[in-house]
Amino acid sequence: MFVMRYIKHTLRNGLRVILAPMADVESVTVMIMTGVGSRYEDVHENGLAHFLEHMFFKGTKKRPTAQAISNELDAVGGEYNAFTGKDRTAYYAKVNAAHIDTALDVVSDLFLHARIAQRDVEKERGAIIQEISMYEDAPSRDVYHVFERLLYGATHPLGRDVLGTKENILSFTRKDLLAYHKRCYTSHNTAVCIAGKFSKQKVLAKIRADFASMHTGAAPTYMPFDAVQKASRIAIKQKETDQTHFIIGVPAYGIHHKDRAVVNVLMALLGSGMSSRLFVEIREKRGLAYSIHAGVESYAETGAFYVKAGVEHKNITKVITLILRELAKVTRRVVSEKELHKAKEYLKGHIVLGLETSDDIAHYLVSHEVVRGAVKLPHVVMREIDAVTADDVKRVALDLFTTETLNLAVIGPHKGREKELQSLLNVQY
Repeated sequence: MFVMRYIKHTLRNGLRVILAPMADVESVTVMIMTGVGSRYEDVHENGLAHFLEHMFFKGTKKRPTAQAISNELDAVGGEYNAFTGKDRTAYYAKVNAAHIDTALDVVSDLFLHARIAQRDVEKERGAIIQEISMYEDAPSRDVYHVFERLLYGATHPLGRDVLGTKENILSFTRKDLLAYHKRCYTSHNTAVCIAGKFSKQKVLAKIRADFASMHTGAAPTYMPFDAVQKASRIAIKQKETDQTHFIIGVPAYGIHHKDRAVVNVLMALLGSGMSSRLFVEIREKRGLAYSIHAGVESYAETGAFYVKAGVEHKNITKVITLILRELAKVTRRVVSEKELHKAKEYLKGHIVLGLETSDDIAHYLVSHEVVRGAVKLPHVVMREIDAVTADDVKRVALDLFTTETLNLAVIGPHKGREKELQSLLNVQY
């Protein structure tokens, strides 16, 4: 059985510290995560969380330039970066365990003491606008945004892109960034995780000292999503591409839902791995797609189950029809014990493989703590997977896959085909 060990400390100011010693590795990862992202923005703030993440790497009083930060971590061969999602933002560095002091000092410094200078704000606008353009030119990525806007609506924060709009990026001021930072980057909304080879006493003492004066305050609130979909929907982003990219998906469950494990088994059965139903039917038997897979996205109160594929333009109707046929099958027939077992073992195997390194462990622990509110250990997750039955899979498939809740997002040269493509969604489950 895979066993993960960690120790959690909560400081007087509410900051959570998670220490995960790993005796058999020679690396250590420092990761700081705060429970805020684009879903904590209104329409005029959209893009602030991501912009702020960029600004943290531009310099502190101790390390006055971006190059000073990168030079220090590069000098010890470190891997370092940050990421912003809809409900979290994190900063991390992974180094040889001998350089734990450097990693912890640098990441803590940029997190706590970023200067957010006006000149850096002006310069970074251009970089972020180019980042937005880069992803707009990548339809395989951009189709997720088209799908989320369709599923959650353009007026809800979950339906807006994490990167924000170019108009917003050009309008943000240093004052906007500082106000957002003060509201969202509080000790009660933040956790620090150290995973790998390190001295627990030394690291904890350093964190206590560095974070003692961190801004306190309650975690920010967000707009809940509670809309009920009553009819199928379609969105086409017209673009002259070499390949049509599309996502078919339905609303699903939040992170604490009792059937989360069942949804993951359903995902594995339908579209995870090269022996999954969708991969076999669409790629192996017919050669209609190079890449096709199923996925699950979950937030506190809602989520999505989706299938994503890239196909030749002329094959879009054929592939959509085949996908919907496979979704319908799992609502009508109970999966065999053999196939169910394979799906479960696939999921459990990926859990273990995804937790082999110090950065994997740090990300797992701090994400659970910040986003879920508590860590669910891997062996508990695997036990829940083992408990899923064939009847559970059919029951959840019947709950999720209905004609009324289907959403189809498309990027490609298909202007004017909305009615035609939406008619494909009229599948009887």
